[in-house]
Amino acid sequence: MEEKKVRYPIGQQDFKNLRERSLLYIDKTEYIRKIIDDGSQYFFLARPRRFGKSLFLSTLRYFFEGQRDLFKGLYIDSTDWDWEPYPVLRLDLNTDRYAEQGKLDGVLDRLFRGWEEKYGVEVKDEDYSQRFSTIIESAHKKTGQQVVILVDEYDKPLVGNLNKDDNFEHYRAKLASIYSNFKSSAEHIRLVFLTGVSRFSKLSVFSDLNNLKDITFADEFADICGITEKELLDNFRPGIDLLAAKRRTGYEEACRLLKKNYDGYRFALEGSDIYNPWSVLNAMSESRIGGYWNATGAATVIAEALRDADIDIEYTLNAYWDLAALAGLDLLNADPTALLYQTGYLTIADYDFESDSVKLKVPNEEVRKGLFNDLLNAYLKPKKGTVKSIIDGIKDGIKAGEPEKMMKSLDAYFAGIPYDLKLENENNFHNIFYVLATIIGIDTKAEVHTSNGRIDLLIETQKYIYVIELKYDGTPEQALHQIDEKQYTRRFATDSRKLFKIGVNFSSETRRIESWKIES
Repeated sequence: MEEKKVRYPIGQQDFKNLRERSLLYIDKTEYIRKIIDDGSQYFFLARPRRFGKSLFLSTLRYFFEGQRDLFKGLYIDSTDWDWEPYPVLRLDLNTDRYAEQGKLDGVLDRLFRGWEEKYGVEVKDEDYSQRFSTIIESAHKKTGQQVVILVDEYDKPLVGNLNKDDNFEHYRAKLASIYSNFKSSAEHIRLVFLTGVSRFSKLSVFSDLNNLKDITFADEFADICGITEKELLDNFRPGIDLLAAKRRTGYEEACRLLKKNYDGYRFALEGSDIYNPWSVLNAMSESRIGGYWNATGAATVIAEALRDADIDIEYTLNAYWDLAALAGLDLLNADPTALLYQTGYLTIADYDFESDSVKLKVPNEEVRKGLFNDLLNAYLKPKKGTVKSIIDGIKDGIKAGEPEKMMKSLDAYFAGIPYDLKLENENNFHNIFYVLATIIGIDTKAEVHTSNGRIDLLIETQKYIYVIELKYDGTPEQALHQIDEKQYTRRFATDSRKLFKIGVNFSSETRRIESWKIES
């Protein structure tokens, strides 16, 4: 008998549709029970885009509406819940891009009109905050049950206007007036559950709602979204086998590829590693390893913020950070690291209890490729079609043991930089080399620590070692002298591979690699 084909819920955010069509569903309903048993009235959860927040809210909706048939066979169906229906108001803000100030009004009016008709509200000439208040009260009175309010992507209008002050302030004020009803209408509310990408701090849109329970970093809710290792192995065996067959490899190697490309997220101090659900589902559906999450949204705004902040990128992507700084985002002075974390380009690697700080990292290969390609474009703005050919030239020179070819390709790259791009800053110059080194993908390390100092760039292959020192408005001879003086090559004294020492000078005046010198 032919095995039944697994149907993957690509882009499916409606729990009812998913269950009625017998699409694959990873049971997350144990977290509904945790929410109920907690006793809090207001919950908040931040996760990156495409991590299943909308599907979880949809699951909450049908649960509180009492549609028990949809939950047969799931964890929550075995509990003692009475399945009494509650009125549910789902405020989905993920339906527009909010490029103009009137967009939110259109979204709210469409939702409110449906609820006003359902609960018999007489529409008056009132502002949206007052209309929402009336809807909440009317729903409670008509049904006899307190209202459940689910807000999907509460911060979408704000995140989309980070660099547009007028739009941002307009949407901040409007959202604050809407969300103020969570406190003023508390007697009519059973539960409020909000999701978003970011947890805004100083510019709070939650008014005086000081009893909002933030479960973003909570260990007990660490796996509420995304796919754990156990869930992957328990639910995706047929898809992993197909991926292995298509790549002409084995099951274990296919698992290794999935882990390398899509695992690595960690959302709590004691949480387990999490796979990106969007990428895993697409990889299973297509039996191919691809950049699926990157394709849903570029890191352009974040890459430009990193460039403009004049920071050391390597340090930023691998440093320890205060937990409180990551939990809240001050949009008046947005920290690039907090932006990177909250949008999914960085994740928790480790936690230090003594300092209450977390070590951050880029979670996996898919994210690394997407982020660094956007960083490369932010720093260099290369002409279309030039990036691949030049990087291929750099790679070919490295692999063949031809450092002159590698340097000529690097020189060609810098020669194509638009003049209006600021490269007079030495930190940006080093950042560009670090980004390039990462994209090259060979065993390349920037700012390697030794007992006497830091090697600017170290590249290793099976046959060759490249020790590169960069100077900004200096000379190649000065760079080579530093390599010798600091004994950067000492660690390779007994290594049989051929070693190249390369001194490079970048001119702030000509904005190019002015000269280089190679010794072997």
